[in-house]
Amino acid sequence: MTKKRYVQVGVGGRAEFFYSAIATTFRETSELLAFCDVNQTRMNYANKLLTDKYNYNAVKTYKSEEFDNMIEAEKPDAVIVTSVDRTHHTYIIRALELGCDVITEKPMTVDEEKCQEILDAVERTGRSVRVTFNYRYAPHHTKARELIASGVIGDVTSIHFEWLLNTQHGADYFRRWHRDKRNSGGLLVHKSTHHFDLVNFWIGSQPDTVFAMGDLLFYGRENAEKRGVTAFYDRATGHPNAQDDPFALPLDSNEHLKAMYLDAEFEDGYKRDQSVFGDGISIEDTMSVLVKYKNKAQLTYSLNAYLPWEGYRIAFNGTNGRIEMKIVEQSYVNSGGDKALEGAVKGVTILVFPMFGEPYKVEFETGQGGHGGGDPVLLNDIFGVPEHDEYNRAADHIDGARSILTGIAANKSIRTGQAVKVDELVKFY
Repeated sequence: MTKKRYVQVGVGGRAEFFYSAIATTFRETSELLAFCDVNQTRMNYANKLLTDKYNYNAVKTYKSEEFDNMIEAEKPDAVIVTSVDRTHHTYIIRALELGCDVITEKPMTVDEEKCQEILDAVERTGRSVRVTFNYRYAPHHTKARELIASGVIGDVTSIHFEWLLNTQHGADYFRRWHRDKRNSGGLLVHKSTHHFDLVNFWIGSQPDTVFAMGDLLFYGRENAEKRGVTAFYDRATGHPNAQDDPFALPLDSNEHLKAMYLDAEFEDGYKRDQSVFGDGISIEDTMSVLVKYKNKAQLTYSLNAYLPWEGYRIAFNGTNGRIEMKIVEQSYVNSGGDKALEGAVKGVTILVFPMFGEPYKVEFETGQGGHGGGDPVLLNDIFGVPEHDEYNRAADHIDGARSILTGIAANKSIRTGQAVKVDELVKFY
């Protein structure tokens, strides 16, 4: 079997998920050739993990301005994009133009202009873009699709979707580059792209009209001052005011975070441990969204990033009944521990309420690994030998666009106070 050849752009917190899979489980089918990043120290650390942790050979490294040189020298089949969200489109488009396929972390990009550029590039080059929606592969999410497709509740008419991020995982978005909406598109793009993709996937439809509200009501200095906080700090590492703050993340207390971020600061100035109660946060922590779909189904969605437990509740209402799901997830800090614990499930309940029958609990095969057992299945689909998938869980650039356009429309609605027609944001081919 000829191995497929990869290079990877961006070696921050999410990168190890991909390169560790190539270095271990998928050595027979895949080969990693090079890293590309703005920070040489971080690339050196990624190479150290490859050699010391995964017993793989160190790969060549290229700075971000050497991207074209890397493609010419390494001649990869595909580029894995795990850089800061706002730069995804740059690497996706250039990789396509240079003759490579692309595997990109979600979200595919952060606004409608960049999304259109990617759609245009795919059409122009004929190459493919794969978006890594691991939540599609979680067994309980696949079961929900199966139940809906089987017609157990008839036609889906409305969905209520409530997502809770807790004070560990949720807070982490306000310490990092995500806190600047220009970098991440806010949580309605960066995080909710998973959730909006799941709804598209479950009901087999596309968003039509979006109305949203959102605000910063818990994090940020002004909110903390209102609650009587008087001891502030700019970053957690080394600051006395952070010592007793449960929201602080001192980088020198975690060997991995220290090596990846603190030791690399001198190159690019990026601080991974900013105070969640500092100034300069431009994303929301409290969001509500209404969506009408092409098939006339309606979604009510909420996301809060400061709650006591991590997980989500979903209800599907249909012409023949209702499905209720409750999922409690393992909380985590990105790159703060075992990768398999990121999004790992602690408990799942699926109940079906027939219109004129007794409610019953739905059993399903559970999966092992991160994101509810979806991660290992996704990785095999990308780097291994894909099996036939009756649920069509592999997501392309159209799926990637449809998911972020709900969040992008929601951001526009928050800015303008108006409902937004999704079809007016981009042109599909």
